[in-house]
Amino acid sequence: MKHLKLNNGIEMPVLGFGTYMLQGTECERCVSEAINAGYTLIDTAQMYGNEKYVGEAIKHYEREKLFITTKLYSPSSSYERAKADIDKSLNNLQTDYIDLLLIHEPYRESLAMYSAMIEGVNNGKIRSIGISNFNKNQYLNFINSCKIIPAVNQVECHVFYRQANLQKLLEKNGTRMQAWSPFACAKNNFFNNQILKEVGQKYGKTAAQIGLKYLIQNGISAIPKSANINRIKENFDIFDFELDSIDIKRIDALDGGKTLFKWY
Repeated sequence: MKHLKLNNGIEMPVLGFGTYMLQGTECERCVSEAINAGYTLIDTAQMYGNEKYVGEAIKHYEREKLFITTKLYSPSSSYERAKADIDKSLNNLQTDYIDLLLIHEPYRESLAMYSAMIEGVNNGKIRSIGISNFNKNQYLNFINSCKIIPAVNQVECHVFYRQANLQKLLEKNGTRMQAWSPFACAKNNFFNNQILKEVGQKYGKTAAQIGLKYLIQNGISAIPKSANINRIKENFDIFDFELDSIDIKRIDALDGGKTLFKWY
């Protein structure tokens, strides 16, 4: 597994396993299968309502070998509530520390929430902190006021919406970009895209694997989700080849320059 070094020196796996929409025993099973397949980064969030199930799965593995991400959202939108909800996540996940804690979306109280997160870093409950779904202006406004530059900004990013300019801005200021829904929720017929399939044939890989490799080769962490064990394993099997410059340019051309999600 390759890693990206965060601005505090901690290394984050470049590929992780997402858990959005996974619940109950299915969530436990999928997280366990992902770890058994080689994933060490597991991404969850309070908004997903599945931290307890993730916690039940990860308690069977060596904690030091895992990288656990979770996120605070609107119910945590104050210093005191965020402070309490950090402890809630620790309890749900059955762990003494969180590797990466994010603010799920830009909130009016984001800086107050972030202060509680910084306190969590100082008392050993959190190793790294960051944000999610912050656009260029929101990010710039945030870093002009916060005391610790976010280690990560988790945003929409896939072959159809590459966000290269945002990545450049983030990295200039010391923040890594991470891609949620790297398959664009199958929008634009992702898995049957002709270019991705043609490139995949060259390397003996699927369109999904090519889409993930494209992001990772561009220095973007990705957290694909699947409830299918074969797909979970397939998504992890992307470290035995490199896309050449010609293929990178072909995939670059897929970028439409706009979001595929109306809420975003």
